[in-house]
Amino acid sequence: MGFLFYMKTDIDISAALSLAAEGRVEEAIALLGDMAAVCPDCDEIFFCRGKLLWKLGRRSEATSDYIKAVSINPSSKAARALEMAREVESFFNPDLLNP
Repeated sequence: MGFLFYMKTDIDISAALSLAAEGRVEEAIALLGDMAAVCPDCDEIFFCRGKLLWKLGRRSEATSDYIKAVSINPSSKAARALEMAREVESFFNPDLLNP
């Protein structure tokens, strides 16, 4: 007993989102990680964890989660997030560099 089972069709990430809303982002990320271990084919988990990681400035981890979500489901909401992350990573403005 005590095991949580998640199926792609009935995954509930609301507990993680509630933790994040309370400012407990690291706990939310950990919970999503636990969910991902049980349901590795649920793109929504990786998308949500990616958003939280991005919020913490952990951009490479966030991008990895977006890539994972898109590899599971190419029409995932993570596709747009991945596109935006890549735009941020490739942005270059020579006027912002120190001489």
